[in-house]
Amino acid sequence: MVGKVRIVTDSTADIPAEIRERLGISMVPLKVLFGEETYLDAVTIESKQFYEKLAESSSLPTTSQPSPLEFSEVYERLLSEDADAPIISIHLSAVLSGTYQSAVIAHSMLEQESDITIINSKSASYGFGLRVIKAAEMAEAGESKERIIEEMERLAQNMELYFLVDTLDFLQKGGRIGKASALIGSILNIKPILSLDSEGVVLAVDKVRGSKKAMARIIAMLKQTYGDDPVGVTFAYTDRKETAEELHELVKSEFNVKTVGWTTIGAVIGTHTGPGTSAVFMYRM
Repeated sequence: MVGKVRIVTDSTADIPAEIRERLGISMVPLKVLFGEETYLDAVTIESKQFYEKLAESSSLPTTSQPSPLEFSEVYERLLSEDADAPIISIHLSAVLSGTYQSAVIAHSMLEQESDITIINSKSASYGFGLRVIKAAEMAEAGESKERIIEEMERLAQNMELYFLVDTLDFLQKGGRIGKASALIGSILNIKPILSLDSEGVVLAVDKVRGSKKAMARIIAMLKQTYGDDPVGVTFAYTDRKETAEELHELVKSEFNVKTVGWTTIGAVIGTHTGPGTSAVFMYRM
């Protein structure tokens, strides 16, 4: 008999610890390095500590993916609890990190027969965190692996996400965008609105002068996609909640919102977006 589906993800899904624990989601952390000091994202460094440390640091932190061994240990633990349980492992966009590849290598290292599906989310933060949560809820309800994967795909196709960043400097220094784009952003209070394309590559969808206009532009783009359809929405922020709260007020007044969630953008994603970042993740119900 097939066991209950187990769900694995990594720390860049930015899922709050209490939700992970309640739904039995196994999380493999990425690492954040401040000089010689190494921290495990969402394990030995939480969002608040990270942004405080970032403000005090004279140099930018770097990030690194988990090793295949770290993934194989998690897979082996889950299989030892129930050898017949299928595992779905969903991870940060493969173009942004080698995390997905580490998971694939880990699966190939396992000596025992195992039913493990490893998914490149082609997304980041709650862009795939919401899918992970949905998968875990369905697993708890006893749904099959095939049905869970189908629903995750549906959710991916019905979701839009936008990040409003204070500056493009962090993305440029982390090698995620070119120097010219970062320079444009620093001139004349230009606020870049970022998203991810269908392959999970970071792209600037617009550059607007000032936060208020940037928020209005995000609302207009979301309205174009969802109109009056019933939607779920999650807001995320780094060190300051104010912009996300303003976005929340605008969304509440403009959309047919059925569920609202909140999360913080963790240390790894925050290393690349920088402080002062807010994000909105909206999906059709």
